[in-house]
Amino acid sequence: MDLRAILMGVAFAAMWSSAFATARIIVAGAPPLHALALRFLISGLLAIAVARALGQTWRMDRAQARAVILFGLCQNALYLGLNFIALQSTPAALASIIASTMPLLVAFLGWAFGGQRLPPLGVLGLALGLCGVSLIMGTRLTAGADPQGILLCIGGALALAVATLTLRGASASGNLLMVVGLQMLVGAAALLPVAIGLESWRLAPSLQLAAAFAWQILVPGLAATMIWFALVRRLGTVRAASFHFLNPAFGVLFAALLLGESIGPWDVAGVLVVTLGIVAVQRARAA
Repeated sequence: MDLRAILMGVAFAAMWSSAFATARIIVAGAPPLHALALRFLISGLLAIAVARALGQTWRMDRAQARAVILFGLCQNALYLGLNFIALQSTPAALASIIASTMPLLVAFLGWAFGGQRLPPLGVLGLALGLCGVSLIMGTRLTAGADPQGILLCIGGALALAVATLTLRGASASGNLLMVVGLQMLVGAAALLPVAIGLESWRLAPSLQLAAAFAWQILVPGLAATMIWFALVRRLGTVRAASFHFLNPAFGVLFAALLLGESIGPWDVAGVLVVTLGIVAVQRARAA
């Protein structure tokens, strides 16, 4: 495991986790699915424009096209769509904690359907990660949380795991930025009719809302997604997914800084255990 990959993983986790607190700001002032569909449309068009300027093509074979569509549906429409809805009533820190269980789902799905294996050290790392997440989640649940919101977040984590397992096929063409743009347009196309059918339009304009929306487009939307694609291609799905165990640390931090959500001693203890789990998984070799 080289230093560059570790730095990429940490940067990705920080960018990705910032989406939870900023999304909670957005859904307080706008309907969640409308806002998310617009974010995907803008991000996708920006990515495609830059990709074309760099000489990238949107041509791909059927298998790559299917992978791009599946990724756009699972990560964008389902994972982020379910989380945006949940964040209307669920604390941002709790949503990020639930999302961090995704590596366990990736490891299980990779074992059950993809023939992937982890040596004992990797299994130990995943177990430590689960224990760390459980420490943090336990204190959050005792404080009271919306059960429906938790179920939506769990469904989103499962969709993200499926999306992660499609990444290698989606990015196999080498046109990384073009693939990022296309899968975002898939998400926009899937969410917009649902938003129109289910949501009433509302908007409470503010500088905070505008800043959060711009941040979502540029950082979690474009930068983090590109790093994530590159990280999976570099490390493989199971190892790359272990960086989602950093979501509780960064998610709680951003929630505290931007939303005033509290950080307790069990949060700190859980983050330390999670870090040990990440180290173990990164040192393990996939069988």
